[in-house]
Amino acid sequence: MRFHRLAVLAAALATSSLAHAGTVTVLTSFPKELTTAYQKAFEAKHPDIKIEILNKNTAAAIAYVRELPAGQRPDIMWASAPDAFEVLARNKLLQPAPETKNAAAPAKIGNYPLNDPDGLYYGQALAGYGMMWNTRYLAANKIPAPKEWKDLTRPEYFGHVAISSPSRSGTTQLTVETILQGEGWDKGWAQLLEMMGNAAAVTDRSFAVPDGVNNGQYGVGIVIDFFGLAGKFSGFPVDFVYPSMTAVVPANIALIAGSKNADEARKFMAFSMSSEGQQLLFDPKISRLPILPYSQLKAPPGYPDPMEVAKRAKVQFDSKLSESRYQVVTSLFDQMITFRLKELQAATHAIHEAEKALKTKPNARGSDLVKQARSLAYSPLVGAENVKNEEFLELFRKSRRDVAVSKQLSGQEQLWADKARDNYTRALKLAGEARGLAK
Repeated sequence: MRFHRLAVLAAALATSSLAHAGTVTVLTSFPKELTTAYQKAFEAKHPDIKIEILNKNTAAAIAYVRELPAGQRPDIMWASAPDAFEVLARNKLLQPAPETKNAAAPAKIGNYPLNDPDGLYYGQALAGYGMMWNTRYLAANKIPAPKEWKDLTRPEYFGHVAISSPSRSGTTQLTVETILQGEGWDKGWAQLLEMMGNAAAVTDRSFAVPDGVNNGQYGVGIVIDFFGLAGKFSGFPVDFVYPSMTAVVPANIALIAGSKNADEARKFMAFSMSSEGQQLLFDPKISRLPILPYSQLKAPPGYPDPMEVAKRAKVQFDSKLSESRYQVVTSLFDQMITFRLKELQAATHAIHEAEKALKTKPNARGSDLVKQARSLAYSPLVGAENVKNEEFLELFRKSRRDVAVSKQLSGQEQLWADKARDNYTRALKLAGEARGLAK
């Protein structure tokens, strides 16, 4: 009887071990439409391997991997943000998997390397950043379709624009960083603040923006391209444009160091970069740009060619620069925009109204007051020199679990929040005075 119990226990352990060995855990920020398609296609090809999808936003995914000990971590990291992979690589949380690469893929997209030079992460798809809009919404409100980021600063877009918070969305952080790199720190923030003054909402999740544009809740959404393309090719009344100030960068996949099932994880990575895996990107619900040349794939009519988009793009994205100031950019955005949106909206509306009145009845003093209001409302609270200061940047990289660090960071963020509120209040007042002078 005892021997029988031991035999049963041994069999159970063996079965458990086999089940564990056949599961690959994929940590990703990607939507269910994409992950389900890859999960089904891969499991059909490899019925002995189960794909487990663990969905977290990019920032939460990085924290999750950091907190787990080796041997308990997920197997694969799969996300759009190249700087997120820089963070994981710097913390020695990735391991090479060169055998998973597709030799037919180009080494570069424009001037941007497709894969990490150190071989720790690999481009699996490509992405650019731009604007999607609901064609019926814009027609009903008599608003022209935007072409460049600067278009969204115009008065006619007030209350019609949506974006997600970059602290909650890796793709939005990349969009914000693309504008900052393309325009420069001070000019980039000025443009972002003007655009966000016209915002109807800053959402918690990136998915809420395309969903809102698709259903007509918002007129224009600031999004990564696959959100706009998915809406368009799925039949929603939406369109999408890449502004000239954009970048085309890889969405990456990587093998996590200390993962549970590295060997079979490599098979999934290789599948995702194979011709079969790349063809899945054209599914209307996914609508991503592939890494392989179109000569090797069957692209739908009218589908954008990433190589052509990359040629036109004015930004050569620097992922190391983005990673170095990631926490400062996301925190500053929240304190100046996400948590102060109502005050920024009010100041922007007052500026629009003052400028409209002064156009009809010019007044030198009024124009000067509007100029002051603009400076207050649309200037970043952190100067370009500060974000070159390594000591300043390092503070924001430290763990908030340290009580002293948390207190220092919270104090800094509160100063930003208070200053932003004060600036917007003063801008509102100055714009109101300027409008009064035009009567």
